[in-house]
Order: sequence, then structure tokens, then C-alpha cells
Amino acid sequence: MPKTVDFYRDADKRITLRYSGLFDFDGMYAAIVDWAKNYGYMYHEADFKHKVPSPSGAEQEFKWILTKKVTEYLKYEIWITVHMWDLLEVEVEENGKKKPLSNARLYLWIDGKIHYGPGMFGEMYKESKFAATLGKWYDKLLSRDQDQYFDQLYYRLWGLHAILKKYFDMQAKKHPYKGYLGEN
Repeated sequence: MPKTVDFYRDADKRITLRYSGLFDFDGMYAAIVDWAKNYGYMYHEADFKHKVPSPSGAEQEFKWILTKKVTEYLKYEIWITVHMWDLLEVEVEENGKKKPLSNARLYLWIDGKIHYGPGMFGEMYKESKFAATLGKWYDKLLSRDQDQYFDQLYYRLWGLHAILKKYFDMQAKKHPYKGYLGEN
């Protein structure tokens, strides 16, 4: 029987990013897809909602799922939810060329899940007592080494978060404690 471990069980502890202003939505989308391809994740859009625009703009919500089969027994799943309010498409002139940008308030969540289950034992769990015993032993073995998989997913999630912050230009350009420890 497959099991799922939610990386962030508490919604308040999910990785979030908030942004308000002009941005290139296609560029953000491309950055996420590029990151997924670089780390071997399969990518698909699970959900899309578009509410009728008001004078202040439209409201849109996306859910993207990135999956990666780590072993026969283990799979990573990353959920990215993007919710935008007051979305307006704007054309900006840059270097004499018109460039379409989006102006919105954006809220982004990143969640991770680890799925593990019978994998290579599959239906054999039901067929033989030996396979069931072997599967339980493998469960125990995996749970002992589980920290390695949690750490990998944890740092991948925060790496994706850092890329998105860099994309939205939300990272500091200067060292906040310059000179504090005698460092330049």
C-alpha cells in the first residue's frame, strides 16, 4: 500500500512568496519549467482558474505539479500554486521595443510530498507472504534512511524559492552584516 508524506503538513509553514508589481509571467513560467528540466522533474499543469475581470483586473489561479521518480520505491512531488489578483496586461517600451508584461498582486506557495510504496514488489504483496515480509523490511530500511530523501527535497524546494526570488529581484544586493565580523 503506497504511503505519502506531506513535507509541510501545516499550511502556515509552507514556502511562500508574495510580490506586487510588474513582471513577465511567461518568463516566470519558463524559469520554473527550466528548473524542473534541469533537475529531472516531469511538469504538468493540474488546475487553472480565471475569474471574470473587474475594473481593477482579473483573478487567476494555477496549480503546477512537478514529479520525479527517485527510485522504484520513492517519488518526489512538488506542488506550486500561484494566485494572482488585479491582473492587468500592460505593454512597456524597452529599448525601443514593446514588451508585454503583467501587473498583479501575486501569492505563490511551494509544497513538497514524498510518495513511497511497494514499487518493485507491486502486486506481489497480495500474492505471497514472502513478498509481504520483504516489503515490510524494505519499509523499515527506507524509513531509517528517510532523512537523506527529506533533505534532498527540502533543499530543492528552497533552491526553487531562491530562483523565483532572484527572478522577481527580491534578493538583497549587499551583505546585510558587512563589517560586523571584520569581513569586507
